[in-house]
Amino acid sequence: MLTGARLGEVRQSRFEQFNLEHMSWSKPPTMTKQRRAHRVPISDETAAIVRQRLLLVPKGSPWLFPGDTPGQPVQEVRRFWAQVQKQCGLQDVRIHDLRHTFASLLVSGGASLEMIGKLLGHSQMQTTLRYAHLMDSPLRAGVDAVASAFRPKPRLIHDADDQGGRKTA
Repeated sequence: MLTGARLGEVRQSRFEQFNLEHMSWSKPPTMTKQRRAHRVPISDETAAIVRQRLLLVPKGSPWLFPGDTPGQPVQEVRRFWAQVQKQCGLQDVRIHDLRHTFASLLVSGGASLEMIGKLLGHSQMQTTLRYAHLMDSPLRAGVDAVASAFRPKPRLIHDADDQGGRKTA
């Protein structure tokens, strides 16, 4: 959720790919869908998770999320995700939906489609355009703000029988 990464990219992530000094994650071509290296910035929260995993993962394991088979990353996450869904009441949420939520939050925050595509690792803008309809909301807020400047302001109108601006009962 914090990186917008694909499940396979997270599953196969290694500690050596994270530069906590420069706050970045460098995914090798073997991990990405496009088979290209992909370097992305990470948040303080993501770096904190990497640091926490360093303390929890058995010494010598290169994997951020080691699997049950020694020397391999975690393979199966379905049972884990089913538990998360149950505990959080997320029955119809797929893990991949977290990636879409990441992109949607960027769009609603005003990020450009180009930036979103780069963060998600899209090689073609066409793939990122699926989020374009979400850009209407901040755009609409902008035009509404301009329109509100031209809306007539309510005026207090006194009753004609009122003497000197006093309220009548």
